[in-house]
Amino acid sequence: MAFNLDRMTGMIKPGTVLRGRYRITALVGQGGGGAVYRAEDLRLPGRVTAVKEIRPDPGETDALREQARDQFRREASTLARLDHPGLPKVSDSFVAQDCDYLVMDFVEGPDLRQVLEEANLADEFLPEAKVLGWGAQLLEIVRYLHAQSPPVLHRDIKPANIKLTDGGRIKLVDFGLVKPMDPMDPRTLTVARGLGSLPYTPLEQYAGDTGHTDGRTDIYGIGATLYHLLTRRVPATAQERFLLPTSLQRPRRLNPEISSRAEGAILAAMALHPEKRPATVEDLRSLLLGTSPILLDNELDTAPAAWRSALWENAALMALVGLLTLLAALATTESVRWQSAQMGEGAAQDAGEGR
Repeated sequence: MAFNLDRMTGMIKPGTVLRGRYRITALVGQGGGGAVYRAEDLRLPGRVTAVKEIRPDPGETDALREQARDQFRREASTLARLDHPGLPKVSDSFVAQDCDYLVMDFVEGPDLRQVLEEANLADEFLPEAKVLGWGAQLLEIVRYLHAQSPPVLHRDIKPANIKLTDGGRIKLVDFGLVKPMDPMDPRTLTVARGLGSLPYTPLEQYAGDTGHTDGRTDIYGIGATLYHLLTRRVPATAQERFLLPTSLQRPRRLNPEISSRAEGAILAAMALHPEKRPATVEDLRSLLLGTSPILLDNELDTAPAAWRSALWENAALMALVGLLTLLAALATTESVRWQSAQMGEGAAQDAGEGR
């Protein structure tokens, strides 16, 4: 069946029926790798679904495209097995017009990016208690994903992918970059194209399918999301921070009402090197919501800390260097004084002989 496409945008027009079942009613969002549509389920009247379209990369060979499609089927099967109140239920997947489609529950309500936009218009910060409440729910959702066998990585956690439903509950949506993690093969291919949204993406994910990502990749995304929600400032990208460590400002400098605990947990989660982040979601929860002290070792203070550490560890050597420098200065002074005296004596002798 040929799709009824909009000539200007290339998107599927409302009224088009996919798979003989899903009638498209509206375009929800789009990006370089595809689009998300709102659709009615014709077999279950009254049910509204989200249909995610993943388009093939025009530059891929037929072999790579088929490999990606096989991976898509495995990922769709993985997602269909997930069952958590904080996740939309995946109910179907299919291929049509050379595109892959994933069907899941449509989640009503604004996303947290829209909530942030409203806060910006009102020039108000979101209350920390409310943000940490969302954070606690997000941690529980991601903990569930990481507890699967094999663990499921979302890899695109950001405010725009977190929907706020009635009653203040959140749902983590858009599984465009989801990836079942194979501990024996960290470079498992993923059907998703792209790296995610750069302000929320750690350095190890920049390598795409050749990079090693694990649960700490999602932990970085959680930290960057909380940073944005509490400061109203999009965080500097990992690449910017690598080139200019001071490009990421401390949250409390942007919003003095943020607690030191929340700031410390966020900065720990956003450490550039994975090994410096909390190892698990539970570890991040303990930092963010627990009572244990937070000892930061993050890139914001790397240079000053390194200098202090080096000076302390090499105090004796530095003292010796200082003493040698002082002796060298004294010796230089004495040498200059002696040379001046010698020149004075020579001048006097020359003057005497001239008489």
